Amino acid sequence: MSGQSPGEILLTLYHQSQMRTNSLATLTPAFALAGILAVVLAGCRSLPASKPEALWTMDEARGAQVFHQKCARCHHPTTARPLNGPGLQAITKLKSMPSGAPPTDERLTQVILHGRAMMPATQLTDDQLSDLLAYLHTL
Repeated sequence: MSGQSPGEILLTLYHQSQMRTNSLATLTPAFALAGILAVVLAGCRSLPASKPEALWTMDEARGAQVFHQKCARCHHPTTARPLNGPGLQAITKLKSMPSGAPPTDERLTQVILHGRAMMPATQLTDDQLSDLLAYLHTL
C-alpha cells in the first residue's frame, strides 16, 4: 500500500473488507446446510435387525402368520417405511411408537385390540394376541 494516496489506501481497505463480507455471506448458507445435513443424518440411524426366521420359536412363527393375516395389508414388518400404517421394524426396541407412546406390550395390546386414529380394532383370540406380540418382538 506504500506509494498510494490516503484515498487509494481507504479504497483498497474497503474492497478487502467487502470481499471478506461477501465470502462470509456465501459461506453462511453452506455452513447452515452442513449443520442441517448433520442433524438429519444423525436422526437416520439404522434400526436393529429383525430376528432371523430360522431362530423363531413356535409362538413367534404363529405370530408371523397372524401378522400376515391381520396386519400385513397396512404395515411393513421389516422396514420403518409406511404402507397404510407405519412400518413396524424394531417397534418394540424403540423408545416410542409413531404415536409417541412407549412400545410396551400393554400399549401394543391396547392399540391392536381397540385401534387408534385410522387403525381399526383387530379381533384376536388371547392366543393369537400372545403369538402376535411374540412376533412383534422379533422385528
